[in-house]
Amino acid sequence: MTAVSDLTPADAEALTALSREYEWWADREVADVRRALHGSDVAVGVEDDDDLVAAARVLTDYTYYARVFDVIVASDRRGEGLGRELMVAVRDHPNLQSVTGLSLLCRRGLVSFYESVGFELFDSEIEFPEGGAEELVRMTYEHESHNS
Repeated sequence: MTAVSDLTPADAEALTALSREYEWWADREVADVRRALHGSDVAVGVEDDDDLVAAARVLTDYTYYARVFDVIVASDRRGEGLGRELMVAVRDHPNLQSVTGLSLLCRRGLVSFYESVGFELFDSEIEFPEGGAEELVRMTYEHESHNS
């Protein structure tokens, strides 16, 4: 039987182990994950028999914006509804109920999954109050070394 709970920095080892299933997160270290959990406004996990099998983190200003990060489900447990259970817990988390917009980035192949839990595609073109429209673009900046 699964249980949903808030994650804390004490859960860093379990989350690091779960993250290693994904190639792009395989180099994450326990100390860094602990810091990430400490800096997360909301972190939710799904456990089954005391094993962390799904997790997600959220950063928010508690008013206008909340962004979901690091959604993960154990590879051998996909297709069992754990992702849905996780995302419903995130979406309905008591600390996020006053937030106007909950958002995330995902691969195109996951759009239908996120739509099934209430997310909608964001139209990348916005209209300006003074007239006209323009497409929004995603921009990132990555420090050469996060340990500097």
